[in-house]
Amino acid sequence: QVTLVESGGGSVETGGSLTLSCAASGSISRVASMGWFRQAPGKERALVARVFSTDATRYADSVKGRFTIFRDNAKNTVYLRMNSLKTEDTAIYYCNLANPVAYWGQGIQVTVSS
Repeated sequence: QVTLVESGGGSVETGGSLTLSCAASGSISRVASMGWFRQAPGKERALVARVFSTDATRYADSVKGRFTIFRDNAKNTVYLRMNSLKTEDTAIYYCNLANPVAYWGQGIQVTVSS
């Protein structure tokens, strides 16, 4: 069993920055990837960014150049640095871990206002 605990969400104005953190605990060996998804009201949950065990990364087109995902393996934590935030980034952000079974965090709200 894996537990994911997210932190760092909140409210920010357009152009601002936030950093989300997700700490993993439990049976976290053989982690294939960790990442962040988001779900805006009325929309489906969608990938934001993912980092693989090879340290390769993948980003949604809408966040490329603005968001950076990175992980601290010693702390079993993945981070999402979000710069130049836009109102359309407003959503609940979910941490995801795959080993390869998928685990999800409880979700954390990010609100960007103009």
